[in-house]
Amino acid sequence: MERKDVLLAIESNIENTSTVKHMLATEAIMGALAQCFGEDADEWGLTGLLHDIDVELTEDDPKSHGMLGADMARDLGADDKVAKAILCHNEIHGIPCKTLMEKALYCSDPLTGLITASVMVQSDRKIAGLSVNSLKKRFKEKRFASGADRERIALCSEINLGLDEFLSIGLEAMQSVADKLEL
Repeated sequence: MERKDVLLAIESNIENTSTVKHMLATEAIMGALAQCFGEDADEWGLTGLLHDIDVELTEDDPKSHGMLGADMARDLGADDKVAKAILCHNEIHGIPCKTLMEKALYCSDPLTGLITASVMVQSDRKIAGLSVNSLKKRFKEKRFASGADRERIALCSEINLGLDEFLSIGLEAMQSVADKLEL
């Protein structure tokens, strides 16, 4: 599976630029987590990049989200472990996350939204100035970025990371691709 092919597939299937940025952010976080755990950063990153490739195609049938994405990923050359991570990131299927990569994708997916929303309320709207302490405060504000599921983010404990460390890894990963995210 080649990143350039994945990007072409995303371009063909995703029109919403915010969704593309979310996918790029998830790629960055997953790649950083892979490095943290001594896993394949390219594979994990591509899993994050692909995880929502079907979101616009399945918007009228949320139960299909992830199933179609897993099939699309396989068509692009992804192996079964990548496809399964994409499938189980949508909790509607009731498929528990078992592997480290599956669990990492599950808790990383909503983290991108929390970080992005935290950037948007800063005076300069730049991710470079966002701190982990500020992010932790926003995490505790239940009404802030309510779509960023705190319970899922907190499942970072299942990948043996404390919340502070997980937030730090996620923030640094997104800061490293700030230009692509326009943050």
